[in-house]
Amino acid sequence: MPRPIEAIIDPQHLRHNLARIRQSVGQAKVWAVVKADAYGHGIERVFEAFRAADGFALLDLTEAQRVRALGWRGPILLLEGCFEPRDLEACSRWGLWHVVHCSEQIDMLAAHKTQQPQRVFLKMNSGMNRLGFKPDRYRSAWARLQALSQVEDIALMTHFSDADGPKGIDAQMAIFDQVTADLPGERSLSNSAASLRHARALESRTDWVRPGIALYGGAPDFQSPDAGAWDLRPGMSLRSKIIAVQDLEAGQTVGYGSTFTAESALRLGVVACGYADGYPRHAPTGTPVLVAGRRTRLIGRVSMDMLTVDLSALPDCGMGSEVTLWGQSDGGQLLPVDEVASAAGTIGYELMCAVAPRVRFEVRELA
Repeated sequence: MPRPIEAIIDPQHLRHNLARIRQSVGQAKVWAVVKADAYGHGIERVFEAFRAADGFALLDLTEAQRVRALGWRGPILLLEGCFEPRDLEACSRWGLWHVVHCSEQIDMLAAHKTQQPQRVFLKMNSGMNRLGFKPDRYRSAWARLQALSQVEDIALMTHFSDADGPKGIDAQMAIFDQVTADLPGERSLSNSAASLRHARALESRTDWVRPGIALYGGAPDFQSPDAGAWDLRPGMSLRSKIIAVQDLEAGQTVGYGSTFTAESALRLGVVACGYADGYPRHAPTGTPVLVAGRRTRLIGRVSMDMLTVDLSALPDCGMGSEVTLWGQSDGGQLLPVDEVASAAGTIGYELMCAVAPRVRFEVRELA
């Protein structure tokens, strides 16, 4: 019998989340962002659910090749563009679109010998200060690309740094609008947070949106509000089972470092899940867990292969009881990955991406 931990990928939930994004952004086309192996869900596991997207956006050629191998013939966008000149040959061969964010990438295009002009997305650094041309250099970069026979079409893009918070998008949008006002080409502006929080402000101003975390059921702006408030459903549910039960007396401790001491008699369950499975080692006592669909708490330090949970208020739970580390329980109760991540001082993105290869994945629709 295999170890009981498993990650369940629900294609129905993924399809729902994609439809929810479409509902929010109106006529804009949707890139399904599947970088980082589809945020830890697996490109091959999510592909059918996201086939209704207008294109797939990702980071590297290996991911692009995997999407093409699944039969996708539509647009694929390399979000960081090409890393070296020979990448442009693959773009020509596989029909990939790619971001241009620095002058070196324009140089590579200028030197590229091809009979198939390429589609590029010219990125502006409107305040994120990671990738992209500064506003005062953007138009000259556009003019260089426009003059190249290697370039068929230029779309315009930027990335919002604060769409998920009170600062919002207004300052970056003002810069982008001012610089690109009379430039032709499609616009690509919105990440998950902008697609949900600022859809009305961006209506008719963006041709492509680039949702990531929202497609997988994570709230881009947790905790205001949570995923449920956006009508997003968990794409991944990490589940295991109780494999042992221990009764503690007042004053006894549990786990490495004896970081938890029972103040009174306590019944605890040992769960087959640890940091080698991708559960955060730094998750503290009190991190929420579902046992048989009911909320309880993590107790003590997370070990490599096990963690312990409080069963004191769950007398009917014991050996073999279902444990939901995040996602949806078998009975339909939800534990948002963002809530678990927040308790552990991180974000849901990291937990999804960190699920270890030794965890068994299964694709199936949950009730």
